[in-house]
Amino acid sequence: MIEEKKIAIVYDWIDKWGGVERVLLDLHEMFPKAGFYTSYFDEKKAVWAKKLNIKTSFIQRLPAFIKKSRIFSLPLYPYAFESFNFNEYDLVISVTSSFAKAAITQPKTKHICYLLTPTRYLWSHEKDYIKQSYLLFAKGYLENLKKWDVIAAQRPDKIISISKAVADRCLKYYGRESEVVYPGFDYEYWQNIKFKLQNSNVKSNSKFKIQNFFLIVSRLEPYKKVDLVIKTFNDLKDNLIIVGEGTEEKKLKKMAGENIQFMTKITDEELAGLYSNASALIMPQEEDFGYVALEAQFFGCPVIAYGKGGAKETVIEGSTGLFFNEQTQKGLAAALERFKTISYNLKSTTLKMGKESVERFDKAEFEKKFRAYIKNQDAK
Repeated sequence: MIEEKKIAIVYDWIDKWGGVERVLLDLHEMFPKAGFYTSYFDEKKAVWAKKLNIKTSFIQRLPAFIKKSRIFSLPLYPYAFESFNFNEYDLVISVTSSFAKAAITQPKTKHICYLLTPTRYLWSHEKDYIKQSYLLFAKGYLENLKKWDVIAAQRPDKIISISKAVADRCLKYYGRESEVVYPGFDYEYWQNIKFKLQNSNVKSNSKFKIQNFFLIVSRLEPYKKVDLVIKTFNDLKDNLIIVGEGTEEKKLKKMAGENIQFMTKITDEELAGLYSNASALIMPQEEDFGYVALEAQFFGCPVIAYGKGGAKETVIEGSTGLFFNEQTQKGLAAALERFKTISYNLKSTTLKMGKESVERFDKAEFEKKFRAYIKNQDAK
């Protein structure tokens, strides 16, 4: 019985909130007695995780300027995850886009990796993360880290990818086949948010006085390509609201024109209000899965997405959104122009088909498939 197993859930770092963190809460709901292991826990930025039983690595005891910096901590992460002892556990579930898959287990302990993506700055998005000058300086170290990353990726007994796009990368970079289990969309939760929205005055909140706006909901990191959208909207002068935080925040705010507004720390109800009123959600990045695309569609908001990666699996072309294939200002501007000619019909079809589209990713399906893979591993 799965419920009788002693389970550890390992995640790279718990210091923010986003789509992936919703997966951690789903796993906590499935396995409420599980212990959580991570390199570093920021209680102020990850308030949602206070109810979890969290054990941290030695990085937690280091000065803030080291433990809060991905760059300064980079050489330490492999040691942090290899230092954990999982001998008392029957099952280890690593949830990772970088280091947590490196967990070392004994033969009696099964290790299932829920792969968010092979490490972006080493493989698929190296140029987005590492400037050329830094690349020359750190080239030897990064090559060694790549070798270690491939070795670490062989440790799990089973790899499950969050999308077909990630499964393809897993095979390409790690040489491993992986099954696909999409992250769960909490349909009931968002339905309750929609009900609250319809019975509140959130739409009249001063935060939402901008009319006829496009929307970005994203971490403000290099590979998310938010700068591409800002440059495009600086030229077009259309209104744009950006919801999110990240290392690029100051840089992006400096380059943004007066038609662009930034928001942080908003509630899910306020986010729902933005989705409900936006002309469209813009996703300029090659997404691993794209949870926000599901949120947008649920609230009848069409999605304008770069036509590569997970977005191709979550957005229905011509019914709940449209794609652009050239990741440039010219390509995005052309997509926006095309959107404006079909916006009325696309909004109408998204309102009709959006909820049906996200039902494919219902949380119950995620739980069912994830439990099935655990049982299959037990049978081996």
